[in-house]
Amino acid sequence: MFESLTAIQLARLQFGITAMYHFLFVPLTLGLSLILAIMESVYVMTQKPIWKQMTQFWGLLFGINFAMGVATGITLEFQFGTNWAYYSHYVGDIFGSLLAIEGLMAFFLEATLIGLFFFGWKKLSKQAHLLVTWGLAIATNFSALWILIANAWMQYPVGSTFNVDTLRMELTDFYEVFFNPVAQSKFVHTVSAGYVTGAVFVMAVSSWYLLKKRHVEFAKRSMTVAVSFGLASALSVIVLGDESGYTASQNQKMKLAAMEAMWHTEKAPADLLLFAIPDQEKRENRFEVKIPYLLGIIATRSFSMEIPGITELEALAVSRIKNGQKAYLALQELRKNRKDHAAFEQFEKHKNDLGYGLLLKKYTSDLHHVDEVTIKKAAHDTVPNVIPLFILFRVMVACGFILLAYFLVGFWCSVKRRFTQKRWYLRSSIIILPMPWIAIMSGWMVSEYGRQPWAIEGVLPTFMAASNLDKSSLLISLSVFVIFYSILLVFDLVLLKKYIKVGPDIFLEKEV
Repeated sequence: MFESLTAIQLARLQFGITAMYHFLFVPLTLGLSLILAIMESVYVMTQKPIWKQMTQFWGLLFGINFAMGVATGITLEFQFGTNWAYYSHYVGDIFGSLLAIEGLMAFFLEATLIGLFFFGWKKLSKQAHLLVTWGLAIATNFSALWILIANAWMQYPVGSTFNVDTLRMELTDFYEVFFNPVAQSKFVHTVSAGYVTGAVFVMAVSSWYLLKKRHVEFAKRSMTVAVSFGLASALSVIVLGDESGYTASQNQKMKLAAMEAMWHTEKAPADLLLFAIPDQEKRENRFEVKIPYLLGIIATRSFSMEIPGITELEALAVSRIKNGQKAYLALQELRKNRKDHAAFEQFEKHKNDLGYGLLLKKYTSDLHHVDEVTIKKAAHDTVPNVIPLFILFRVMVACGFILLAYFLVGFWCSVKRRFTQKRWYLRSSIIILPMPWIAIMSGWMVSEYGRQPWAIEGVLPTFMAASNLDKSSLLISLSVFVIFYSILLVFDLVLLKKYIKVGPDIFLEKEV
């Protein structure tokens, strides 16, 4: 099965699978953390024991999921050193600082607060425990913030520059990295998707209780909180999805063109392609269904700005590769003689295209003698595989609008107090449970797969970022990760199922 894969592809596959397992737990943790804070706030304000019971029960499920998320997330950070050593060396000055802050948030602040949450019910006053719960929700989200800033920097590397002396990317402006426009939209979009996941999870479990006519008052109150929270979150996901599309049109034009299977630049404003069957070899689409002008308006927020197509962007890559070649050769001269002013001027003129020049290293180690065929091969590598991006993007968007409709109906049922009467809606809540994860996984695959061939967009090609590992080592470690994480996933599902079946009454005696 893996014989045809290169070591680079195996390293990418291992990191991707590890990240996907980890992200099965992260969205639910994000969503439940804020729902817990809302429920406990109602408890402190109303003093009604059922709200404390709700906080404790959903908190138990949150804790199970949190533990699994931590266990699966630790190895991701170690993989930067084991599988992506040159990446860590080349951009560690920027990326390492963000991971360090994320680690402090996850393993110190979050861990402390989650301990206080579970063991502080009898030790702290109601108001103090509420502050702990809100602190836990905020810390959970801030932990996600730093890793998303790091990921956004990979998509749009601002606040940094290449150091001629160290031959590394180095941090120049932390403020610019933090307020990276890609990071801001990515953070809110991602955490909002997590909130949707938490809301759908609470809705599904509560619906199961109502169908079984168990814990009815508990379930109805839980659904009331979840449906309002979920509706606001689903709207936020869609709005910030639009913002992500706009930032992609500014910073990752090839990804946007691939997502839309836009082979050639269209007249502004471009049409939005609802459905088609892309043919990457012929660079054309069959059976197109379009909405006139919509893509241009969403992606550029104008009626006159063009969105470049794949063919034109590939031609632009040819010129950037030639400039990058000049920058690389000038850098080699500077390494021999730091006072070579001509080489320095040449490098400064073309340094922004150095990453494109590095694409040639896949085909030759001698950049002094590169023919047009090799340059065109390197330029062709900048075009990602269009078909999976095109499909996955539409899966994500479709799931988002289905979930929005689901919450709108649920909100109406909540206002009319008809949850118990609408058994079809309760059944649909259980059926729809996997949908947030499908949308999230599709979105992450679009984000990461669409960035190829770059580990750092326009700066460091993926093939250069990896460690010098042999295939057998990667296959063994990949197999171990899949087996171990599958076991953890089974444990997580078994524990969740066990305590859902037991229900919230396990906390009733403690209240009495």
